[in-house]
Amino acid sequence: MTLTDWIIDIALLLIVFRQLKEERLTARTVLLPLGIIAWTGFNYLDAFPTAGNDLPLIAGFAGVGIVFGLVSGLLTRVRYAEGHVRIRATASAAALWVICMGFRLGFAIWSSHPSGQTHLAHFSVAHDITSGQAWVVALVLMAFGEVVVRIGTIVARGGLLMARNSHADNAGSPSVAPAPHPGTYV
Repeated sequence: MTLTDWIIDIALLLIVFRQLKEERLTARTVLLPLGIIAWTGFNYLDAFPTAGNDLPLIAGFAGVGIVFGLVSGLLTRVRYAEGHVRIRATASAAALWVICMGFRLGFAIWSSHPSGQTHLAHFSVAHDITSGQAWVVALVLMAFGEVVVRIGTIVARGGLLMARNSHADNAGSPSVAPAPHPGTYV
């Protein structure tokens, strides 16, 4: 495990911890984690193995990341206040994020030690995983799934709030449903 691996994992953990305090949903909120995973992709996804059971392994890990990202995004508080979308990670959302990121970090540490390497090699042979790169791709795509789906869920929820409030502000007609209270969560 390299210093870069530690920095990436810690940076992704800090993003959610920073969101335990409510903040506005801005381009920076979206672009910072996407930039981190884009950099990770350029540096870790040299090859995409497809032999043996590499693809099911990769798809399984990516699927877990997507599920964790969706649930974490749904557990993040998103509200409209003072003309802006505001977000705050709940303790549950942060816990899911830490569990998933912590799993990847723990797996990387475990697999870099002799006993972990031995167990991983035996597991890989027994389950027709053809290379160490398959594990790298699986773990990176797990992170991608979690980050992209969490951000997408939060942005979509924020967009719905903005649309509701914009529609209510522009309608002005009594036949239109009243605008949600500014500070209403979705």
